Amino acid sequence: MGIELTALHWIYVVFIVLIIGFMVRRRDTTLICIVGIFLIAIAATGDLTASISGVFNSFIYAITELLSTILIISIIVAMSRVLMKSGINEVMVAPFTKIIKTPTLAYWTIGILMMIISWFFWPSPAVALLGAVLLPVAIRAGLPALGVAMAMNLFGHGIALSSDFVIQGAPKLTADAAGIPVGDVISASIPLVITMGLVTTVVAYILLRRDMKRGTLELTTGTNEEENEQETPENLLTQGQKRFFAILIPIAFLADVVAMSILKLQGGDATALIGGTAVFILLILSVVAHKKQGLEKTTSYLIQGFQFGFKVFGPVIPIAAFFYLGDSGFNQILGDYLPKASHGIVNDLGVGLAALVPLTKEIAVITLAIVGAITGLDGSGFSGISLAGSIGSLFGNAIGEGTATLTALGQITGIWVGGGTLIPWALIPAAAICNVSPFELARRNLVPVLVGLLATTIVAWFLI
Repeated sequence: MGIELTALHWIYVVFIVLIIGFMVRRRDTTLICIVGIFLIAIAATGDLTASISGVFNSFIYAITELLSTILIISIIVAMSRVLMKSGINEVMVAPFTKIIKTPTLAYWTIGILMMIISWFFWPSPAVALLGAVLLPVAIRAGLPALGVAMAMNLFGHGIALSSDFVIQGAPKLTADAAGIPVGDVISASIPLVITMGLVTTVVAYILLRRDMKRGTLELTTGTNEEENEQETPENLLTQGQKRFFAILIPIAFLADVVAMSILKLQGGDATALIGGTAVFILLILSVVAHKKQGLEKTTSYLIQGFQFGFKVFGPVIPIAAFFYLGDSGFNQILGDYLPKASHGIVNDLGVGLAALVPLTKEIAVITLAIVGAITGLDGSGFSGISLAGSIGSLFGNAIGEGTATLTALGQITGIWVGGGTLIPWALIPAAAICNVSPFELARRNLVPVLVGLLATTIVAWFLI
């Protein structure tokens, strides 16, 4: 039996369409989300004061839900600043400079290193950790700066960020919006991440080699001087100390991965283990490197990390607040105002849609891929994946299966487009460290990413 759709449901649908429309036009969605929250609240409660309070309460709920994700990213960034300031990052990647002898080895070595480091540090800090050290090595091996930027970008902001297996920020956002466990989204995303990663990076490499043979790509030797000046390491540690910590830090995080596997830690528990390890590394490095100023420097690094974390998630909080109303957050934010038979706005819409439209899995998969790509047009990658989770849940309920796969597909397409592979203003970290144009980098990424998205959508079709 279907539930009768109320004004709440239709307001929610209208604002989903508006949010997508504003994203397509590359306009900010914060105002639309806040108005949507207010109108849903006024329709539910009929009380102006409660509706105004509801907007604020929705922000509190969203921040509470996202806090562990914001916190882990902030701590990881704070720790990465110590690594760069002390020069430990250079020692950590030094062994790989001996491997990079040809353009092919440069592309795949830098890419795979970037992917692994990005799983633990996130891509933006990883670009800084790797780029300044390995860029000159890659250029000497014959790989153009644009090729280095592509490798770091596709493996880091593409594969690592869209999968986010370790920190689990992205799958938590989409899983919460879809109302399913984080583990389900991660499991469903594995074949899609592999497909997207392999197809995109191989196509990008083939096109890169073709243009290198044609002579249309030039080797450049300069890096972004301003960026390098900001991250110039200081003589805070002896070479022996740097080597010690360069070995200790990977071992510590590898031990975390082993512990996660043995103890079956996922989601918040896995994030907490990584975060706690990063905090201790930050504390130890700050005290050892800065000695008497260690206490003050620890706070300084944490402040820098939190500034980065809230800057990244500032645009995410209003849109997440809106989409949390579609599921479990409604009662906590506004109270018990849904119809008695309701299982949440999104679930109700899914049941209603199933009754009205013969929605097939083919239509669902194509729609999620398009919605994911559209949500990425704002250049954030994260601000729209809650929408992908909500629509994945809606369509999964409508066709009776595949919620996790649909949600994972929306997450992957949204982050690949908006997280830093196609939108020029999201490409700035990799472009800046390699001193290439972000617009040229976006143009080079376009064909490989589109081919990858097509292949991934087809695979998702068969998995449902």
